[in-house]
Amino acid sequence: MEAVMKAQDMLDLYSDFLITQNQRATATGLSDMTEGAVTHDEVTQFLNGKLLDTKALWQHVKPMVRQHEIEGPGVLIIDDTIEKKPYTDENLINTWHYSHTEGRVLKGMNLLTCLVRYGEARIPVYYEVVRKEQHYCDLTTKKEVRKASRSKNEMFRDCVGMALHNGVQFAYVLADNWFSAKENMLYLHKKKQQFIFGLKTNRLVATSKQDARRGRYQRLELLNFGEHEAKTLWLKAISFPVKVARFVFTNADDSEGVLYLVSNDLSLDAERLWEVYQKRWAIEEFHKSIKQNASLEKSPTRTVRSQCNHIFAAIIAYCKLETLRLKTKLNHFALKYKLLLKANQAAMEEFRLMQAG
Repeated sequence: MEAVMKAQDMLDLYSDFLITQNQRATATGLSDMTEGAVTHDEVTQFLNGKLLDTKALWQHVKPMVRQHEIEGPGVLIIDDTIEKKPYTDENLINTWHYSHTEGRVLKGMNLLTCLVRYGEARIPVYYEVVRKEQHYCDLTTKKEVRKASRSKNEMFRDCVGMALHNGVQFAYVLADNWFSAKENMLYLHKKKQQFIFGLKTNRLVATSKQDARRGRYQRLELLNFGEHEAKTLWLKAISFPVKVARFVFTNADDSEGVLYLVSNDLSLDAERLWEVYQKRWAIEEFHKSIKQNASLEKSPTRTVRSQCNHIFAAIIAYCKLETLRLKTKLNHFALKYKLLLKANQAAMEEFRLMQAG
């Protein structure tokens, strides 16, 4: 029991450290911050100790979920991100992954996260680190390539399955078009779960059940949509009708962007589709905060075990910031700035004392 409590105390201390430090999340840094009360070796032993995984995360966040689920139907949001580690030795999790955000291959760790949102509360309830444990030779480049034994779409379905198993309450599952695979749609529809996904422009659709039966499909981008119009369509290889709407927006560089949204909830109009889907942005904010405010990318850990435990601690640090955000109404970045300002004020006072001495 003493060893377990010690590990819990170390997790609490280490996750606090990930929030309050602003350089590199090193074992030496934490030891220095505690003035040697916690040694470098103790931090290293914690990171290389018992593997902390998504089951442990659920035990941590379950009270928070139960507290906020009374605020009304939530949404379950699933997406992945890459923790860049270009200068760290390659292993089965720190390897090369394609980033659909940047449109290129990056070296780092690929993290798939499932977030539930109730009102203003955004709580991670499941995550998985992509493991590329299979090796094969690329016939074109003649180089050894790593591959995961499970696809991210399989992991997506595991996310939903675990959320349902744990009794997480939600009205819709939200994801971008990278997760709008037919297997995911069929899985959710069979589970009687409603979804809203982004949809790629090259998906084949029929405008009636009769056309679908006769195989008369056309590319989605060829259909004409009126402003604020949502159409009932039949996707190829999907046995049930879906509601689809087209949205045009202006990107930051003034270029025009087009987004198609699809749902198995036929009662939704275009405005409601857009309104609910906007809640998906919470997971982008999660990715940004966990990297910049919870030191996700600032650890020099090198082994798979220590890297996974650091990721877990960074997610716990995010949860601490989220609890404070709901309490103080300050966002994560404002909270971080407030802490750093206090630290800088203390440093200035110490410097003045040194000068006076």
